[in-house]
Amino acid sequence: MAKVKTTFFCQNCGTQYAKWQGQCNACKEWNTIVEEVVQKPEKSDWKTPTNNTKRASKPLRINEIDSTKEARLDTLDAEFNRVLGGGIVPGSLTLLGGEPGIGKSTLLLQISLKLPYKTLYVSGEESQKQIKMRAERINPENESCYILTETKTQNIFKQIEALEPNIVIIDSIQTLHSDYIESSSGSISQVKECTTELIKFAKETNTPVILIGHITKDGNIAGPKILEHMVDTVLQFEGDRNHVFRILRAQKNRFGSTHELGIYEMQGSGLREVSNPSEILISKKDDELSGNAIAATLEGMRPLMIEVQALVSTAVYGTPQRSATGFNAKRLNMLLAVLEKRAGFRLGAKDVFLNITGGISVDDPAIDLAVVAAILSSNEDEALQANFCFAAEVGLSGEIRPVQRVEQRILEAEKLGFSTIFVSKYNKISLKNTAIKIQLISKIEDLVDLIIT
Repeated sequence: MAKVKTTFFCQNCGTQYAKWQGQCNACKEWNTIVEEVVQKPEKSDWKTPTNNTKRASKPLRINEIDSTKEARLDTLDAEFNRVLGGGIVPGSLTLLGGEPGIGKSTLLLQISLKLPYKTLYVSGEESQKQIKMRAERINPENESCYILTETKTQNIFKQIEALEPNIVIIDSIQTLHSDYIESSSGSISQVKECTTELIKFAKETNTPVILIGHITKDGNIAGPKILEHMVDTVLQFEGDRNHVFRILRAQKNRFGSTHELGIYEMQGSGLREVSNPSEILISKKDDELSGNAIAATLEGMRPLMIEVQALVSTAVYGTPQRSATGFNAKRLNMLLAVLEKRAGFRLGAKDVFLNITGGISVDDPAIDLAVVAAILSSNEDEALQANFCFAAEVGLSGEIRPVQRVEQRILEAEKLGFSTIFVSKYNKISLKNTAIKIQLISKIEDLVDLIIT
């Protein structure tokens, strides 16, 4: 029997130590260093010796390497394809993280039930009957999806060899364990070892693997940080459990852009793809209300029309309150100071509350103008015209600054039926024959004259 070796790992960041200590030098957390037993017997490969490897066994000149573009696997989910960059790349390893209960397992089960390829869904958290109950709500008619409940990687690879699936989904990587590491599931060494085995399998067989990863209380994917370096793509599934909408983002993507995002709506029958996000971010109302303004923003490469709501009222408790939901509170204070200094509005003795509808957070500076318009509308108690929208940044001297990709924002506003969009006159706009009126302004006083009667 091989000699038993023990080592110490920080369970928060994965840093390895030769002996125990109270505080981790890397992440500064206390009492997170745990001793793990590492015993490595003679390691056999994941596959049988008769299988042939598809990887090159000798170095090649770069101009000898075949650069033919390999076809991606279509997931039949437009939002998932968009975030990945067009589909799943054969032989890739994708890691999907998100909070508990946000819908990670539902999303991947839904995709596996849609796929026309032979798919193996491996679950270490739920039984086959539990998965079947959820599958009946989503898509009960599917003959190419196979469910396996197993946590031991050696047993999983035996089933993979027998089934030969086109895609493998693991739910989740923290539940797997390997015989080559004698520590509990979810530990640093187990997560690294299991991921290494899956990477070797994916690259040698050209089979894509999708992993679900748990996250820590800080919102980072649990396990060693090296896990995110090892995989090809890291996806983050976000949302508030009090809202029905979920956002899928790419934090790392070796095969595409990280600026794309997908939007889903959680329903009883699964996750619905939202092809037009503006429908969920702009509320439907019969009467015109003060304090509402529409902003043309960008999330990654995708234009969105979002609704900004403001409420300005007299401070009844003496000290004015400033509160922002989905928007930077410090930036709100800055915009209020600009309004008071440059436009002459006395807001220092008033409460100001700001909300971005739909439960999303926006850090695009292009919504500054919409925030200012909503505050002015609420302060004067005059409703803005429903077909107005805004896309510009506001500077400290009250100037209206240009924003990037303004033409994309204008075209999105035109497509959704807005009649006028307010932008900076310093933007270079080459659009011609547009149905929407492009109102160019240079300073905040121009905005006050145009929207306040």
